[in-house]
Amino acid sequence: MNYQWYPGHMTKAKRMMQENIKLVDLVIELTDARIPLGSRNPDIDELAKNKSRVILLNKSDLADPDANRLWMSYFKEKGLYAVELNARAGTGVKAIQPIVSEACREKIERDRKRGILNRPIRAMVVGIPNVGKSTFINALAGKACTKTGNKPGVTKGKQWIRLNKNLELLDTPGILWPRFEDQTVGMHLAMIGSMNDEIIQMEELALDVIIFLKEHYPGRLTERYGVSEESDKVKVLEDICIKRGCLMKGEEPDYRKAASLLMDEFRSGKLGRVTLELPE
Repeated sequence: MNYQWYPGHMTKAKRMMQENIKLVDLVIELTDARIPLGSRNPDIDELAKNKSRVILLNKSDLADPDANRLWMSYFKEKGLYAVELNARAGTGVKAIQPIVSEACREKIERDRKRGILNRPIRAMVVGIPNVGKSTFINALAGKACTKTGNKPGVTKGKQWIRLNKNLELLDTPGILWPRFEDQTVGMHLAMIGSMNDEIIQMEELALDVIIFLKEHYPGRLTERYGVSEESDKVKVLEDICIKRGCLMKGEEPDYRKAASLLMDEFRSGKLGRVTLELPE
């Protein structure tokens, strides 16, 4: 399967970000902790090349804790400010404001020398679809000030949010990039739900998840579904159909229904904490 999703609104969103980048001091980039590099839009590097950066590894509660530690070390070694975050539960949110101040220390000092005091830091919040930007902003603000939804594309336009006298945020729509050079990146993005499921062959994606889990997290499928992992990927999916009653007329396996079940449980963490890529 060829993984690609770049609807027209993303072109418009990227243009809007290019127009507004000059208004901000800092770029806060949310990534998915299960694919911290694969979920970083390479276009953002060019867009924010002269800005301070903070990387947030969101949904860290769904990622392998050992891998989270490796990724935090990786970003630190790269000289980037990084925070392990679970925006839905609020874990890691209190660390954000001090790190934002640290990342913008030179800007604050320049303002002070010019006699400009207490001017708020303005930050653009960026990230791929469904990475949790709106949930993060609401957690940071302590109230629901943006729309949220567990699907890509909820935020359509820009909106400024004044959190306090020290920080203002510009929320932006989630955007991918026009072409994935490595189709593994596209596959991983589809696995975590950052692409529109309606354009994806769910059965194929579920088979890819089965292959990945058998290799990197053996025993998870057996523990969750009571199936043998010794079988090939199609037989494993067929056994899940039977175990979970995903059957059509005549007791025929309903592979699509079982695939949707598997993907929902994989994405929600019911198959355990999983990381799809590790630092080189």
